[in-house]
Amino acid sequence: MKINSDDSMKAGGTTGLRKILHQISMMANSPWGDTPNGGKDGSGSGGGDKEPPAGPRNPWANPRPENSFGQNRPSGVSSLEELLKKARQNGGGGGGGFGGSSGGNPLGGNPKLVKYGAIALVGVFAFFSMVHIVPPEKEGVVTTLGSYSRTVGPGVKFTLPPPLERIRLEDVRAIRTMAIGSPSATDENFVLTRDQSIVDLAYEVRWTVNDPAYYFFQIANPEETIREVAESAMRATVANFDLVQAIGPGRVEIESQVQQRMQDLLNEYRAGVTIQGIAIRQADPPSQVDEAFKEVTASRQERESAINLARAYERQVLERARGDTSAFDQIYEQYKLAPRVTRQRLYYETMENVLSQVDKTIVEPRGVTPYLPLNEIQRRADPAAGSVQAAPVAKGGQ
Repeated sequence: MKINSDDSMKAGGTTGLRKILHQISMMANSPWGDTPNGGKDGSGSGGGDKEPPAGPRNPWANPRPENSFGQNRPSGVSSLEELLKKARQNGGGGGGGFGGSSGGNPLGGNPKLVKYGAIALVGVFAFFSMVHIVPPEKEGVVTTLGSYSRTVGPGVKFTLPPPLERIRLEDVRAIRTMAIGSPSATDENFVLTRDQSIVDLAYEVRWTVNDPAYYFFQIANPEETIREVAESAMRATVANFDLVQAIGPGRVEIESQVQQRMQDLLNEYRAGVTIQGIAIRQADPPSQVDEAFKEVTASRQERESAINLARAYERQVLERARGDTSAFDQIYEQYKLAPRVTRQRLYYETMENVLSQVDKTIVEPRGVTPYLPLNEIQRRADPAAGSVQAAPVAKGGQ
């Protein structure tokens, strides 16, 4: 009988595998070890004509005479051999690629592919954890193992991967507002003035961050610290003003002094904060005396109005007197140049001013000529007529 070369190779591989399995079973004292007649295992090594020897049943034997493909084969061939053959046919004996069956590895057992995949994952992690984009309005504080390292400005910045280095961003251009007190009557913020009066203040504090490192690490609670500093500075400043100034003309001065006090104190704390301004929204007396205080305020406003009117009249009189004085000085200068002419001219002008206001006509006693009082008749006919002028006097027969 002629044996095919492929069949002979398969038979040789199967025989070697059987020897290995036989040695393993002998070492483990397996129930499918040597048969009593000293032959091979229970499946037999020859064809399918001989009866299997007596002894324990081979657990690897296929009880059916046909394989899964419907082909006749000897019943002594084990299922393990069939699985190994299928593996060699499909995967090429543990070959690479995703179609192989090397241990269920999704990468096909290719070490290069696994290596490149791991390198790619590490690179992506390093990119997102080491490269940082700082916006133009922010600054970044870099810490190394939790300790301050440096402050970086806007742009693309690089750090070591965490947890070696971390970066924390802070907006250094935004103006933040903090309200202290409230305009409502239920939330009063009483402050004592210099004249032992009480005023209810409501104001706002505007501030920015100028040093993020100090802002993060120097003070445990920066916003609460700013609030307490603002209240302290406001009380210390209002104590130098009386009630009228605190609720009226002294507000601007109070705001300026409070801002300066706050900035000096926060600089001593190294808070990393700049005070941009203080705005007083309300400065009223307590609600219990608000009505009486409004009446007092109205009286004071009336007094100030009367004082302002008196001062305006005073300025008007002074300006008129200064004008008359200036005119007299000018006339005096002309009088020194021509005393006789100036004296006569002053006499005439003075008499015209005086006689124009009286209802009389002055004539000389000799050679009086009767005259018709036209001015009087005209004035009686027209009360709105002009002032009376002296009638011409005729002398002799002129």
